[in-house]
Amino acid sequence: MKLFKSKKEVEAMVQTVPAKSTSNQVLTAIRGYRAMPEIFFSLYSSIRESIPIIDAAISKIVRLLGDFTIECDDKNIENDLADFLSKLQVNTCGRGINEFINTYLNQLLTYGTAVGEIVMDEEKTEITALYNADLRDVELKNNSNPLELLVCSKNKNGEFTPIKYPELVVVSALNPNPGQIYGNSILRGLPFIGDILLKIYNTIGINWERVGNVRFAITYKPLSESGDRSYAKERASQIATEWSKAMNDLQHPSDFVAVGDVNIKVIGADNQVLDSQVPVRQMLEQIISKLSIPPFLLGLSWSTTETMSTQQSDMLTSELDGYRRIIDPVINKICSAWMRLNGVDSDIKIAWNSVSLKDELRIANTRLTLAKAREIEKRLEEE
Repeated sequence: MKLFKSKKEVEAMVQTVPAKSTSNQVLTAIRGYRAMPEIFFSLYSSIRESIPIIDAAISKIVRLLGDFTIECDDKNIENDLADFLSKLQVNTCGRGINEFINTYLNQLLTYGTAVGEIVMDEEKTEITALYNADLRDVELKNNSNPLELLVCSKNKNGEFTPIKYPELVVVSALNPNPGQIYGNSILRGLPFIGDILLKIYNTIGINWERVGNVRFAITYKPLSESGDRSYAKERASQIATEWSKAMNDLQHPSDFVAVGDVNIKVIGADNQVLDSQVPVRQMLEQIISKLSIPPFLLGLSWSTTETMSTQQSDMLTSELDGYRRIIDPVINKICSAWMRLNGVDSDIKIAWNSVSLKDELRIANTRLTLAKAREIEKRLEEE
């Protein structure tokens, strides 16, 4: 006789996983990608893999987005919510909402669209995890109302059907075209530039392979007065054998000795290798201008002034503020869902940390200067 009943295991139900997946594979990715052409998905992924500076720039933007805290009117609710967000499971191995937001923004910047899901337990009474959906696993479309978004997943028959609980799915689009659901990747316009840059790098590799692995041209001219012409073939074969023996024995270097008029030249030594600095820099300038990130953050030691560096930092700060405004509704939706499930109600405010201490110091100095200017103006008016 059992005195205590074992606790029933509650399974998390992820809607963006295909219906054919088993219960112990709730976070298994699904396949099937229609709304966004597969070529664009593969193209943007290959650009990040092929050009390290693009991958580094996007990764730095994600890290520079910074952390945030949730402020509530009720401090008890604020503490409980902060504890929940910090311990929440994200995908398979992650923990904390910051992990979810970083992956979400990474997907948004790379493909222009990001999809995530608030995963509930089987009884729909508790949030168990956050899931970043693969864009190939879902399809976004409109119904008769262009202001309503339908999120579809793949069923057992391989067809995309609307999910049952769309209120648990968060979707963001980066600079979408009018009337379009999917956003535009930050890499839009860079495939052509990247193709040219990769051609230059590939050519540099081929040239260095040719120049670094030196090839020699050996010319033997038999002497007519000594009767060497009749033995030219045998002596040429002997010279080739001895030359190969001298070059292949790297551990015991030896001299090559030949009789007669023997001329040895390096193949390609007379050709001039093209200078790649100017075209490579031109391509990198196009890439950096598209990504809106200062060159010095990527380790590029280009000549710049202090004023120019400050302006570049200000531009990056404004870009990060724009990304934060896109992310804010996602965080709001997650926090609101937790409050409804726990029967609490409180106004929340998302407080992002400052991008850098230098920005705070500059803002403080500006405020101090303005305050002093107002004080001087007030004194002049009184006089």
